[in-house]
Amino acid sequence: MSDLKTATKNIIELKETVRKIFTEFLERNGHRKTPERYAILDEIYSKREHFDVDTLYIQMKNRKYRVSRATVYNTLDLLLEAGLVKRHQFGQNLAMYEQAYGSMQHDHLICIACSKVFEFCDPRIQLIKNTMGEMLNFQVKHHSLHLFGNPPLDENSVCQNCKKVVSADMQVSN
Repeated sequence: MSDLKTATKNIIELKETVRKIFTEFLERNGHRKTPERYAILDEIYSKREHFDVDTLYIQMKNRKYRVSRATVYNTLDLLLEAGLVKRHQFGQNLAMYEQAYGSMQHDHLICIACSKVFEFCDPRIQLIKNTMGEMLNFQVKHHSLHLFGNPPLDENSVCQNCKKVVSADMQVSN
């Protein structure tokens, strides 16, 4: 089987699994199973990227779904409660979300200039987590690490990651 077929099959299986989990959650908690809620879930699990409520709302509108912002907010709250999405506060006044089910533990590096989020996984962080738990006699259940940094710029102050011109006031000095 080709890599593309395998990846597509994995995405379909993942979507079926999260739909089943969400259905069980909705039934167990007496919530309605609406097409809009499932469409929002499908949209979230169609891409592996961080998003905010407005971005998700616009994506839904662009795909011709008739959902209100309130429906998006309410559905995200349910998905958080069901453990299917995670919410992050990356330093700005904007909550960002990402898929929770089937994603490996990872951490984040956020560009100070453009707010782009880079995911990374470093086994040394797991080692630190385990060591600190042992030292302080805690059973560490989870962690959250957000690093913020200035992006690499070329000689014209163009960000090498997002290709936007970065003004001096967007950079943060040590």
